[in-house]
Amino acid sequence: MFALACLLITGVVAESQPDIVGVLAKSPNHKTFSQLVKTAGLVDTLKAKGPFTVFAPTDAAFAKLPKATLDSLKKPENKDKLKSILLYHIINGRVTSRDLMGMKSPTSVSSLNGAKLTITHTKSAIKVNKAAVIKPDLTASNGIVHTIDAVLMPPGKKR
Repeated sequence: MFALACLLITGVVAESQPDIVGVLAKSPNHKTFSQLVKTAGLVDTLKAKGPFTVFAPTDAAFAKLPKATLDSLKKPENKDKLKSILLYHIINGRVTSRDLMGMKSPTSVSSLNGAKLTITHTKSAIKVNKAAVIKPDLTASNGIVHTIDAVLMPPGKKR
């Protein structure tokens, strides 16, 4: 009986865990990224089964971009460019910080936009390209989110 109760409780907890969109929406540090996901039409993508790993820049990281760049990306005519930039922050699979630390440094991984990201690490730090992972392992029902301190620009994209 106790084992059955534990299974039921575990199942309820697992089902109530938010997906990536929910994790980003609840975060006080990802308001800009969350809004841009909506603007780019990527909500359904990040609500899908996945699993996905998202390297999500903080609001402070977006604030480092020139205001004109961010304003331009929000325009409907630049939706494809915004989508490409955001997809550059996402990889297939659920990759924890422990997994990242276990990779050979440097390691190249494919983002969902098709361009490569470079993962490097030391004993105490993980970087994606030049962005530092500042808060790893925000778990979601369909993947994981790692908070980073810079916006990643795909090769060939200007700020």
